[in-house]
Order: sequence, then C-alpha cells, then structure tokens
Amino acid sequence: MFAIGELIARSLTGGELILLVGGLGAGKTLLTKGIMSGLDFDVDEVTSPSFTLVNKYGAERFDVFHIDLWRLDAGPQVAMAVGLGEIFEDENAVVIIEWAGRLGEKKFDRATTRIEINGDGDQSRRVSISKM
Repeated sequence: MFAIGELIARSLTGGELILLVGGLGAGKTLLTKGIMSGLDFDVDEVTSPSFTLVNKYGAERFDVFHIDLWRLDAGPQVAMAVGLGEIFEDENAVVIIEWAGRLGEKKFDRATTRIEINGDGDQSRRVSISKM
C-alpha cells in the first residue's frame, strides 16, 4: 500500500481529491503515508485522524488535508462536520478522505480519484483505482 501511495504522489499537481474506501486494516492510512512520502513529507508525522477528523500536512509543493470519516454517521451532514467547504477553499490543496463511502453519492468540483481496497493485512489486497 505504501508503494502504491508513492506512485500516486508522482502524479499529484495540487487540487486533487482522493477518496479511500476499504474496511478496517485495509491500508488506507498506510497508502496515505506512501503518498506523503512521495511528496517528501516525514511519514512519522502522518497519523490516522480518526479522533481529530482532519490532519493538515504542509508538504513542500502544497498542503494536504487528511480526513477520516470513520467516527461519523453516513449522510449529507458529513461534509459539513469536517468543514469540507472551507478545506476546498484552498484550490491547490490535495484532500485525502478515508472512509469516503460515508459521503454517499456526493459529487465534487475537482479532480477526484476513488481508491477501493479489498482485503486487509492478513490476506491479499485488491486495489481498484478510478477517476470520477
């Protein structure tokens, strides 16, 4: 998952939205660490924002907002709960959202990639990446 994240980082130019979907232990945070490593950011500073909901990382080329929706109930209020509107005001920031399925069918006005991870650390993972 880390290596996939590093590959994804190479294509980022700023302003992208990355939606991560997968169960507990699927590797969503590890993938995020790989992305941050690929952006030359100290991965020891990257932690799951399960309790804070949003972590902001100042990467060299742009800011990255790392959002975790695990603790929130699915529905239209989720985007407001994490301040997604304010986060999107930074048009150059990359936004990575774990547990993105909780957003429902919400559409966004920025380049969006959905990454679905099936499996966990105890079994082989299958990763599906699609542009939306």
